[in-house]
Amino acid sequence: MSLSYAGAYLFKGLDLDLLAGQCSALLGPSGVGKSSLLRLIAGLEQFETGGKIDIGANASAALANPSAPIAYMAQQDLLLPWLDALGNVMLGARLRGERPDHARARDLLARVGLADRENALPATLSGGMRQRVALARTLMEDRPVVLMDEPFSALDAITRLRLQELAADLLRGRTILLVTHDPMEALRIGERIFIMAGRPALLSEVPPPAGTTPRDPADAGFLSHHAELLRRLRAADAQI
Repeated sequence: MSLSYAGAYLFKGLDLDLLAGQCSALLGPSGVGKSSLLRLIAGLEQFETGGKIDIGANASAALANPSAPIAYMAQQDLLLPWLDALGNVMLGARLRGERPDHARARDLLARVGLADRENALPATLSGGMRQRVALARTLMEDRPVVLMDEPFSALDAITRLRLQELAADLLRGRTILLVTHDPMEALRIGERIFIMAGRPALLSEVPPPAGTTPRDPADAGFLSHHAELLRRLRAADAQI
């Protein structure tokens, strides 16, 4: 696939195969095109210079299509200000004209630590709380393909670790593409790890640590992989 802006290629002839049922983490310098790639897969951006997205037998990834197999979590929480936390979590069902599952929505809010804030409007929530509502809304969709763009970036360190574990548990078996700037996050929950670098950007794959996700960041093998991933990211940053 190829994508250009103002006559300059972000990426050209880029190929990315995501294995079904696995979490693939994508890292790289700011501005290299990670979020643009995610938006292309989600159908939120159009190819200017040619490309194709296939999801199983369905080549249409447009989120505007209610039957599309994708849930997408953007960098911004995108909560509707006039709906409370519970209403935002159930937004997808409401837009599709379905009867929302209140019990499941409340359970997800409890799992992200917001059981006592289900009636709170977004304006009364902190940035981290808003992002937790957005995560619960994404989990509520229960889709086979999940695209996540920096989903934990506004959270404090401990909450971030806890929600990484929750997402790894609740999304296990889904096909996930996670864009993150945090190498530790990629190593904790990524079953495949890619670095996007250069202009036009290319992809390289980095072997993940051993063990099932979410991995223990205190493990000696994990720390060794973390050091190597940081080295590769420094080299990638020099290519921008």
